[in-house]
Amino acid sequence: MQTQRPIFLNLLQIRLPVMGMVSIFHRAAGVLMVLLIPALLLVLQTALSPEGYLRLATWLDATWLRLGLVLAVWALAHHFLAGLRFLLIDLEIGVSKSQGRLSAWIVHAGAVLVALLAFWRLMLP
Repeated sequence: MQTQRPIFLNLLQIRLPVMGMVSIFHRAAGVLMVLLIPALLLVLQTALSPEGYLRLATWLDATWLRLGLVLAVWALAHHFLAGLRFLLIDLEIGVSKSQGRLSAWIVHAGAVLVALLAFWRLMLP
């Protein structure tokens, strides 16, 4: 018995629908936020003293740290918006293919918009 299985599967050539991309980014954003918890707790602990607050203010002068904050804001916004989308789908709101595609694009655009606002606030004087 011969099977027609692919010998080589190039993952970069697979085109997922936008709804699949929202699902993957939702999971990636959740993992990123979980990994950021220890660093954010350290920042919170440091910010509780006046000296630590001043130290954190000087740390925020570093461009790479500001870009990391923008990435964290994107992760939070995307995870939140995608979570709302999935809750609405569980309530059978927006279940059709066209509504699902539209809501997925709204999630992507909303997360990028929030990240751009954070970039504008953090990076530009």
